[in-house]
Amino acid sequence: MCSGGAWEGLPGVLPGGSPQQHQRLPVQPVHHQDDYHCLQRLPADLRLHGQVSQRHQHSALRQHQHRRKERNDTDYPTRLFSVKDIHSQGEVIACLEKGLVREAEEQPGAHTIKDECKKSIMRVAELSSDDFHLDRYLYFACREDRERFCENTMAGEGRVYKCLFNHKFEEAMSERCREALTTRQKLIAQDYKVSYSLAKACKSDLRKYRCSVDTNMPRAREARLSYLLLCLESAVHRGRVVSGECQGEMMDYRRMLMEDFSLSPEIVLHCRSEIEGHCSGLHRKGRTLHCLMSVSRGDMGAIDANCQRALQTLIQEADPGADYRIDRALNEACESVIQTACKHIRNGDPMILSCLMEHLYTEKMVEDCEHRLLELQYFIARDWKLDPILYKKCQGDASRLCHTYGWNETSEMMPPGAIFSCLYRHAYRSVEQGRRLPVGDSEAENPGFTLSRDCKVEVQRILHQRALDVKLDPELQKRCMTDLGKWCSEKTEPGQELECLQDHLEDLVPNCRDVVGNLTELESEDIQIEALLMRACEPVIQAHCHEVADNQIDSGDLMECLVQNKHQKEMNEKCAVGVTHFQLIQIKDFRFSYKFKTACKEDVLKLCPNIKKKVDVVICLSTTVRNDTLQDAKEQRVSVKCRKQLRVEEVEMSEDIRLEPELYDSCKQDIARLCPNVAYGNAQVIECLKENKRYLNQRCHQRIFKLQEVEMAEPELDYQLMRVCKHMIKRFCTESEGKNVLQCLKQNKNSELMDPKCKQMITKRQITQNTDYRLNPVLRKACKADIPKFCQSILNKATADTELEGQVISCLKLKYADQRLSPDCEDQIRVILQESALDYRLDPQLQMHCTQEISQLCPEEAAAQEQTGQVEECLKVNLLKIKLEPCKKEVLNMLKESKADIFVDPVLHTACALDIKHHCAAIPPGRGRQMSCLIEALQDKRVRLQPECKKRLQDRIDMWSYAAKVAPAEGLSDLAMQVMTSPSKNYILTVIGAGVAVLFLMGLFCGRFTKRVTQELKDR
Repeated sequence: MCSGGAWEGLPGVLPGGSPQQHQRLPVQPVHHQDDYHCLQRLPADLRLHGQVSQRHQHSALRQHQHRRKERNDTDYPTRLFSVKDIHSQGEVIACLEKGLVREAEEQPGAHTIKDECKKSIMRVAELSSDDFHLDRYLYFACREDRERFCENTMAGEGRVYKCLFNHKFEEAMSERCREALTTRQKLIAQDYKVSYSLAKACKSDLRKYRCSVDTNMPRAREARLSYLLLCLESAVHRGRVVSGECQGEMMDYRRMLMEDFSLSPEIVLHCRSEIEGHCSGLHRKGRTLHCLMSVSRGDMGAIDANCQRALQTLIQEADPGADYRIDRALNEACESVIQTACKHIRNGDPMILSCLMEHLYTEKMVEDCEHRLLELQYFIARDWKLDPILYKKCQGDASRLCHTYGWNETSEMMPPGAIFSCLYRHAYRSVEQGRRLPVGDSEAENPGFTLSRDCKVEVQRILHQRALDVKLDPELQKRCMTDLGKWCSEKTEPGQELECLQDHLEDLVPNCRDVVGNLTELESEDIQIEALLMRACEPVIQAHCHEVADNQIDSGDLMECLVQNKHQKEMNEKCAVGVTHFQLIQIKDFRFSYKFKTACKEDVLKLCPNIKKKVDVVICLSTTVRNDTLQDAKEQRVSVKCRKQLRVEEVEMSEDIRLEPELYDSCKQDIARLCPNVAYGNAQVIECLKENKRYLNQRCHQRIFKLQEVEMAEPELDYQLMRVCKHMIKRFCTESEGKNVLQCLKQNKNSELMDPKCKQMITKRQITQNTDYRLNPVLRKACKADIPKFCQSILNKATADTELEGQVISCLKLKYADQRLSPDCEDQIRVILQESALDYRLDPQLQMHCTQEISQLCPEEAAAQEQTGQVEECLKVNLLKIKLEPCKKEVLNMLKESKADIFVDPVLHTACALDIKHHCAAIPPGRGRQMSCLIEALQDKRVRLQPECKKRLQDRIDMWSYAAKVAPAEGLSDLAMQVMTSPSKNYILTVIGAGVAVLFLMGLFCGRFTKRVTQELKDR
């Protein structure tokens, strides 16, 4: 290595110096013959330093012998004398400098150089730092490159060095010059004083901030470039004044470290296998360093822990987070993105990196920039100090709450990666959840133990960025590495890994489950952390949720708003999928719903201990509320604020069957069979199952029945009804309580202002209610005593959670005709009769038994969009044509019911409305009174009825006559009703009266005769 020609033939000066400055001195005595040749070639400058030659004897000899072994050249000493090179004075120095570098990098075959020799080598390098002509080896290696790149650069003060450094990776740069420059840079990395411009610019700042002396550092590490950069960067980050000239020099050398990994001996030493295995051939412009960063992220396999630490140290020394331009690879990759997306930010501002993160995975981001950005952010995320904005805003809080030290100091008790976790706890967690307070003190008494507003904003920003990629969350990646590989290896799209972990929450190892659970709990409080979801939901947020989105403190309001507006026209598929996914995750743990957790935490601990799943907690609390209401408890056990939030949670769960796991699991097969193309949202699948209820499996059928029972008792939980009739509820039912909404809508169903879609939905709910009295809470309450009294036989045959197909209501209808019901029950049955008389679908028994006859005899009436009782009228008219006995019986029952109240016969009531007003206005409705009034008017020749009324009424009398023949009276009350409504009522009553009179007279006569006979017998 220390080879070259003799020094003869050159003047006694080095280029750029005067003879007086560089006068040769006699060569010192040499005691080692083999070392003599290298020492003879030492330049005059080197011999200016006293006994330099003696100090270098052994080092030069070892370098020389090493070269001989490398070349396997036994004639090498001979050729040293025979070959002459007039430019070889600097070769020995270069030989020793390279040996020094090899030793620092612990390269194979490197020899130890004595400390005194090292100092002399560095001193020579320092002396030549002013003018590049003084470094003979570099001067001759770079003469042409200097002319090519730095022709106009004046020599002196290290200017030519800096110029050549800036062009080191240009294609036109010669390899020999590049190698010499790299050696020079490595010497600077070992001692900053080898850089004239840096030492001069930062001299006063080094002294000012005591960066020159540190007795705790062996081997004069305080002279290393890395120590200087860390010391001065710490001063800058603390807000101290560092001269602009010094900061400029620091910027140059920080960029230099990021461009060439080989300037860091630790990287070369500890990352050798990673470089050879993954990053060979990428030496220039920081590509090797970014390749190593990619390996460290896990993109190419595992990385050695020492290499990881070396990379982290280098990133701290270069501090690219303070100015993205330091990272040349990132700067070049992201230039177009910065020009378009971040042009409003000053060039070099730390906010550029945040801006780039905000546009990650957007249309403006390019792939190469995305990779370089994530590679750098991976390391910044692992040391909070590397984000200068976070450090600036939070250094006071970190010192006060997390016991941190200076910018370039670390603590085993609080490593850099743990400090952000500490800040996060104080930003988002209560005392119970991990915030630390002095023993015995309360949170209210210690406002100083909460995070400042500015710091919390920055913590929030970092959390938003980390949510983009699980690898940006050190704690998550560390604890969930195994689970990520096990469950989520195929999830490679942005955001999918975290969603995958959340989906497999129950399957994760405890440590990973805790981290994912905490992150999910945090998202429930501030969903804006989910940056990808926020981008997807931007249109709906701007249209419906901008007020809550602008709040600094979210507290779950934004997610609640998104759920409520999930089916607005502004909602796109990505946003809807994201919101639904978060809802599905929330059901796994009630803590994942921030507002619910906050409102009901105490109630859950008191009433539902040991229950974790949100759906189970909701069922537990809602059951408690329902029981307290039914039992008329003096005081509700569930607090008011919890009851209010509980209703919100119940409504949200009713929107998607997947949010009720037990119902969903019970009906999965039926959904696939009966509702394969129905969307889950807007409760459409639930509605589909309701409409196909008769075809469901028993388990699913029972679940749907229980669901309908709850919805009928609390219509607010009927998502489809509330959605379709939203505006009608506002129009007609603003003053009605939630539980009375359906009743109110039914009362206004036939209003001209009623929306057709809402009217159709009300009809659906009426059909459902009439299938079973238990689905009609108002009827159930009104007929509480009548049902077991008159219909017990039906109840005995019934099974739990299955419909009675309207049998109980049919039973009550017959008793209504017999006028045997209680007043409250009679009122409710009258309403049902009136409604079902207009729409045959509201009579389950009629629809079930007469389906065939309706399709054959009344197809046009059944197909009518608006049902006005025409199907029932058709069946009555065609009574003689009905062949099926069950259907005939139902039609006869209708006729019987119509006798009891003319309102039950809408066709007759419409035809006779005017006559009722004229002739029967004083007669109260019900119990057949108005019907009897009309029949009497028909028989009275003095009264003239409307032709249509007269015709319809006569038809009814004929039908009743036929019904009396076909279906004889079932009891005395039935017989009396038939007589009272018979056309021959007067004749029948006369005959009955005559018969009674005859019996009375016979009784009187027979009674006196028997009395006389008895008296005669006594007298005997």
